[in-house]
Amino acid sequence: MDSEHSDGTADPALALKILVAGGLGAGKTTLVGAVSEIRPLRTEEHLSERGRPVDDTAGVDGKSTTTVAMDFGRITIRSGLSLYLFGTPGQDRFWFLWDELSQGSLGAVVLADTRRLEDCFPAVDYFEHRRIPFVVAVNCFAGARAFGAHDVARALDLDRGTPVVLCDARDKDSGKEVLIRLVEYAGRTYTARLLDSVG
Repeated sequence: MDSEHSDGTADPALALKILVAGGLGAGKTTLVGAVSEIRPLRTEEHLSERGRPVDDTAGVDGKSTTTVAMDFGRITIRSGLSLYLFGTPGQDRFWFLWDELSQGSLGAVVLADTRRLEDCFPAVDYFEHRRIPFVVAVNCFAGARAFGAHDVARALDLDRGTPVVLCDARDKDSGKEVLIRLVEYAGRTYTARLLDSVG
């Protein structure tokens, strides 16, 4: 949607690409579905006996489906600014898709489940090595031990300044706050890099 000026001209709408990553069962599909203003595209399949040896479901025993390509949704943050959300698959065997999905992305949300925090390491490493700004969003599952943002940042050995936020992936407002935090952080990161390159 374009925003119109008093002289009748309109600003073109800005669409930013955001990745939503994390381990199996961390809440990626849930977050995209909760915040999307369109019906989200999902590529979920049922977990099978054949995949059991390679899909570690310890700690997420109730999970019966998994994303095999991507999730897609869209949210308008304000007039003239929309985010296109691409949820990545969580298992190692689908990581070959990440390079394609990450092309042209502004940044990423790494969803963390404190019951399986080690599942975040591949996503954190991926975005750090490619210098893609990201925030870690700790999905606060019922019954999971509560950890503060500082504890999670230390456990994941995050670069100084990488934001860690607590969220409920089922709640639209909570998810929107995570996305706003990412856009702000990515904006600061790219501005700092630009100033460094000309300084």
